[in-house]
Amino acid sequence: MRKIVLMCNAGMSTSILVNKMREEAKKSGYNCQIDAYPVNQAQEEAKDADIVLLGPQVRFEQKRIQSKLDCPVSVIDMSAYGMANGKKVLEDAKKEIGD
Repeated sequence: MRKIVLMCNAGMSTSILVNKMREEAKKSGYNCQIDAYPVNQAQEEAKDADIVLLGPQVRFEQKRIQSKLDCPVSVIDMSAYGMANGKKVLEDAKKEIGD
């Protein structure tokens, strides 16, 4: 099972997107766990993640978080984030981790 972690300022603004991504994963039969957390919990919550996806509003944290983790850390496409396009964000994450 893949672990996908989304991060934003407080872990709240990504909740709709997380739900949309979970729906898409279920529809396609993609075995994964998708959760959202505040960016200040990156080291604890994402230590075993396959990928960390940052909300566009915290993209400036990408290098700092990447330096603390062994998985890819990507910024979510702003348009997909704004539209809560769970399908696109999930597809982008799968490409990044090689699925």
